[in-house]
Amino acid sequence: MRPDPAAQSEFERPMGDDGLFGPGSAVWAVHGDFPSMMIGGISSLLLQMLHPAALSGVWDHSNFRHDMHQRLRRTAKFIGITTHGPTQAANAAIERVRAIHDQVTGVLPDGTPYAANDPALLTWVHVVEARSFLSAYMRYRAPAFRSSRQDAYFAEMAMLARKLGAIDVPETRKDVAAYLYTMRPQLRYDARTRSVASALMDQPATSPAAVPLQRAMLHAGEELLPSWALALHGRTIPIAQRLAVRAGGVGAGGLLRWALA
Repeated sequence: MRPDPAAQSEFERPMGDDGLFGPGSAVWAVHGDFPSMMIGGISSLLLQMLHPAALSGVWDHSNFRHDMHQRLRRTAKFIGITTHGPTQAANAAIERVRAIHDQVTGVLPDGTPYAANDPALLTWVHVVEARSFLSAYMRYRAPAFRSSRQDAYFAEMAMLARKLGAIDVPETRKDVAAYLYTMRPQLRYDARTRSVASALMDQPATSPAAVPLQRAMLHAGEELLPSWALALHGRTIPIAQRLAVRAGGVGAGGLLRWALA
């Protein structure tokens, strides 16, 4: 398959334009590893959907049962452009997302109104994504990633979150951990969560040959969840199974890196 020239042009930066982050950033390092980003993205979705408002946005405003691949592709494209694209294209992508979010409003089952552009909800979605991407990168690509670089990653990503409309965004590992702890009482798991999680975990592979690779990535994303989030999903993973899942993630990541090279 030949590369799409139009897609390639979106990532071409003019001379002197390093985009929102730049080659030396922690974001470029973390987001530069495609396999761990895939695993982190799966984990992020499983964690995000435990928030009732985030779940309702997917439930009410997407055809998630039949559009999961497209949803993942759209998210990957947004991350790619805001990470590696020119500043103008990155800011345009952010404005498109904000415009889409303006249309995503509704009412939770308990009667509480929700809106995708609610700054507090945007903070939840952002923190979960950043936590998941970094955790996957450190488990499957760079276990020795320095603590200072980890904090730099959260600080750099906070800038992107604020551009999207988030507020009070944590910028260090310590603050991210504290934020997630304070959010736990707001999280829920119900029949709708189960349905969305099943749509994610049971999505058909793009080809029969891709089934083992996809299953390895999905299981690795699930295993990456914090233990309390895994428990909310009604799952426990024994240590022997965890080791097998991680071995599968390592193998799948190596295969993908070889294929992409």
